[in-house]
Amino acid sequence: MRAGPRTARRAALAAAVLALLLGFVSAPPATAAPPEPAASGTTFRNPLNTGPDPFVTYAAGAYYLTATQGDSIRMWRSPSLSTLLASEPVTVWTDTDPSRNRNIWAPEFYRFGDRWYLYYTADDGIDDHHRLYVLESDGADPAGPYHFRSRLTPPNHASDFAIDPGILQLDGRLYLAYSGINQYQHNGINIAPMSNPYTVSGDAVAIDAAGGCPEVREGPEFLYRNGRTWMTYSTCDTGKPDYQVWMMSLPDGADPLVPANWTQHSGPVFSRADDRGVYGPGHHAFFRSPDGTEDWMVYHAKTTSALTYTDRTTRAQKISWNADGSPNLGRPLALGATQNLPAGDPGSGNHWINDDGRSSGDGAVAYTGTWNSGTGCASQCFWSDDHWSDRAGNTATFSFTGTRIALLSVRDTGNGIAAISVDGGPEQRVDFHGAIRTGETLQYLSPRLPHGRHTLRVRVTGEHNAQSRASFVSVDRAEVYTD
Repeated sequence: MRAGPRTARRAALAAAVLALLLGFVSAPPATAAPPEPAASGTTFRNPLNTGPDPFVTYAAGAYYLTATQGDSIRMWRSPSLSTLLASEPVTVWTDTDPSRNRNIWAPEFYRFGDRWYLYYTADDGIDDHHRLYVLESDGADPAGPYHFRSRLTPPNHASDFAIDPGILQLDGRLYLAYSGINQYQHNGINIAPMSNPYTVSGDAVAIDAAGGCPEVREGPEFLYRNGRTWMTYSTCDTGKPDYQVWMMSLPDGADPLVPANWTQHSGPVFSRADDRGVYGPGHHAFFRSPDGTEDWMVYHAKTTSALTYTDRTTRAQKISWNADGSPNLGRPLALGATQNLPAGDPGSGNHWINDDGRSSGDGAVAYTGTWNSGTGCASQCFWSDDHWSDRAGNTATFSFTGTRIALLSVRDTGNGIAAISVDGGPEQRVDFHGAIRTGETLQYLSPRLPHGRHTLRVRVTGEHNAQSRASFVSVDRAEVYTD
């Protein structure tokens, strides 16, 4: 999830997607260019969303995604994983009750019977007042509408801080797993019995979960396979680059409310990958491929090693299983790494255009004026290179065939304002400045366009805001959508 101990207050939501070192800043050597990907219609690239604390379910022919938004609960829907970033969110819940309409975090949704139940945490503006709540759908659509059902309150923690609700399902029974106050952490793992999807029926028990750091155990999630229930959870403050995932397991038939029944697995099972520019991977969830044959993980991570709660973006990758029956979450992939879509995903034909003109589909980029270019940004750039300029009037024009285009590039302390236009239309001013340096940040997403040939022009204005020290605009990757 997001925060750590009670002293760490969550900052603004991630507005960005990843860290690209500009060429005028010293950087590690460039990594080798990846091999040519498979056909663009069968692949995708992260990020899936610009928010943290993601949860994904595939149902009724579509992926449904939620992520922390703060003031409401929004849901993104798409028939393909590859088009979630370009999908339009639906607001499924806002609240007028002042005790629970602020800092709305970590929504998760499950179907029980013919209704969906959406679990989340919220407060009144004071972090330690976070409590757990559940909504119930009016029908069978995961996107609602929903109505408020109840607060979830274990009797022995009726007035205690609580976040990150998740549902454990064993032998026909439901259990509420969450992060809250216990004898081990302020944010520790607790499990309580439920009599139905909206009622806690007994006291919570505390789980003494290891984590490689003292402050946090949060975001419990579950996999059921090979005679055991696998509980994975995130540890350390999410603002740190060392936010990571650890794991415990429970044998089939064992009572999850007996802490001694849980076996601790040593060491993190998913953690930072500095060589790939991935920091703080965690607050994850699991989902199945459309055909039900593959297990996938969705999670958030950052592209900066700085202590910050911004720059957390939603990513997904396939997981596997070890010979001993345990899940293998692998290593986090670099942002923008081309992956095969989940089995049964219909794809969309979307493709990328690199700043050097290479493209996996119908697309190109042309420059006017003199631009800097280089490979100094290494793992923080798509294909380890980018272009940048601070000369007013210089332009980069992408030409493509499709219905929408997304621009991802560096956001930095020395960046300025670009003027962006589609098909020669009115310009929109976009500020590429950031308080910390991040790469492959989503700078701009075009409106939906008629399918056909289009252009998108990025013009350097030579201007910057008062907090920036220069007026650079960077160009790295464009993602083109064809649906």
